[in-house]
Amino acid sequence: MKYITFDHAGRTSHGLWTGAGVIDLGVRMGGAHKDLADFIAAGGGALLTPALCADSDHAHKNVRLRKPLLTFGKCFCVGVNYPERNAEYKDGSDLPKYPSLFIRFSESFVDPGEPLILPPESTELDYEGEVVLVIGKAGRRIAEKDWRSHIFGFSIANEGTVRDWVRHGKFNVTPGKNWARSGAMGPWIVSADEACEPFRILTRVNGGERQNDTTDRMMFPFARIISYISTFATLEPGDIVLTGTPSGAGARLDPPQFLKEGDRVEIEVGGLGLLQNGVTREV
Repeated sequence: MKYITFDHAGRTSHGLWTGAGVIDLGVRMGGAHKDLADFIAAGGGALLTPALCADSDHAHKNVRLRKPLLTFGKCFCVGVNYPERNAEYKDGSDLPKYPSLFIRFSESFVDPGEPLILPPESTELDYEGEVVLVIGKAGRRIAEKDWRSHIFGFSIANEGTVRDWVRHGKFNVTPGKNWARSGAMGPWIVSADEACEPFRILTRVNGGERQNDTTDRMMFPFARIISYISTFATLEPGDIVLTGTPSGAGARLDPPQFLKEGDRVEIEVGGLGLLQNGVTREV
């Protein structure tokens, strides 16, 4: 199943993206859930019946896709999760023993198709293609062998970063990772039962390939990430985890190639879809 949030005729709803069109679960379920996050918390796919999933309500062309989760409880992001990414820092450090984590806020993500925003305070907006884990079942101290039972599904993110603002503090990446409308998410959440790992992440800027790697090469696989985070925090339905980006981000190219107005970023993940966003200046 591909779960979506969408606008149609001036109204925001949630539903399913199918080959025949869009199924409006918000209407079909009588407004029982205020949004997709609420639907996930109430049981998600277990709530679906054959009647709910029959036919379609809207043509694809008649809806505008939004980011699947307009809001979320917690968002953990994993940094430097591919071997070459650690080497890119050129600091001679050993491979890390634990994941590097930071958080993001919902306002930092735009919808599929919406432009990323270049702030006037920086010229160093960068792209980062990543796989997103969407939590479907609450858990604390989740064993690695049980990680998948806590996942509702998978999505795609451009974990956009304002690089110079990452370096303002000695250990503080939060400012550079949370500029409003600097990243994107979508176009949907693919249910865990239909997603097959490993995933190949391809990032293109203006049609040129920048990132190309697979998630089986991550230093900290999905199971380890979920287990580690849930050791100190309770993961709850609707929480999300961004799992790290491969090498090839603009800051690490020689010379660096940051995003500029008019650029187009495409992040394609095998089995999960294609996330596309332009780039424009803040007005």
